[in-house]
Amino acid sequence: MKKFVSILLAALFVLAFAACGNNGGTPAGDKVTDPLEVLNKTWSSLPEDYKFPAAGGDNNHPAEDKPGKFDISDADSLDYMLSFPADSASLIDSAASISHMMNMNTFTCGAYHVKNAADAKTLAQSLRDSIQSRQWMCGFPDKVVVLTVDEVVVAMYGDEELINSFRDALTSSYSGAVINFDEAIQ
Repeated sequence: MKKFVSILLAALFVLAFAACGNNGGTPAGDKVTDPLEVLNKTWSSLPEDYKFPAAGGDNNHPAEDKPGKFDISDADSLDYMLSFPADSASLIDSAASISHMMNMNTFTCGAYHVKNAADAKTLAQSLRDSIQSRQWMCGFPDKVVVLTVDEVVVAMYGDEELINSFRDALTSSYSGAVINFDEAIQ
């Protein structure tokens, strides 16, 4: 009987330690596919000191003080609001966004699910190039960061401090996140 209880306790300890190994990132084997989930998880893990008046989504489906789904059928809106390159629209099937409510050049972030995971690197490059080639009005963003989390590509630009804190919150939330670009806007 003592042997049985010892074996049972040992098994429980092994299971408990295995559960502690999950640091809140994505469980092994689960692919990240929902851009809104990525932005929501990142926004909720962001320290309060770095949160700002925010708006998410698009003009027809706004979300206040949180990220929102973005309608990808309106290519002009994707380009205008998120600096998304029109020639890359065929690579994605869903999107989400969050921006600074007062000035989009202070902080804008779009997240996009690629139809084919092999296109993530291509989309990351296109997003970076599109943001870097903009003619800015009403404030000049400091920095652009583009990263991938499995099948989701995230591009953000704006104030360096806000961008860095959002980048850090995202990479802490998703241990598999890969930073493709992290550079000053020229």
